[in-house]
Amino acid sequence: MPTASNYLFVYGTLMQDFKNEMSQFLASHSQFIAHGYFTGKLYEVDGFPGAIPSDDEHEKVYGSVFKLHDINKVFEVLDAYEGIDKTSSEPDLYNRVLVDVSLDNKESLSCWVYIYNFPVDTLKRIPSGNYKSSI
Repeated sequence: MPTASNYLFVYGTLMQDFKNEMSQFLASHSQFIAHGYFTGKLYEVDGFPGAIPSDDEHEKVYGSVFKLHDINKVFEVLDAYEGIDKTSSEPDLYNRVLVDVSLDNKESLSCWVYIYNFPVDTLKRIPSGNYKSSI
């Protein structure tokens, strides 16, 4: 099996259906693998989504898995886009962590995912777990 760190799970504006500079960057530096989900909760942050893990297997965040061609290059660009700044003393907007993603073909794959790093108490929950269908 390929190294887990070669895979990225995206659930928001980085998905293929969103035609923006960063989704196009990801598409040109990766290969689409499959649709899938991880156990979590999805929220509307401010024109973009934020996901957090959940212990409830019925709570799912849906998205897409990509195999990255050059993980260092891709993460350098995407980490900056996702508000991760190792030089700042301020908290990052997201943390990039490994999660188990269930693929459409029922297989499981360990993937990097950007997890929202702030309280969600005041955010609107997206109960479907599907950002695209919520907008």
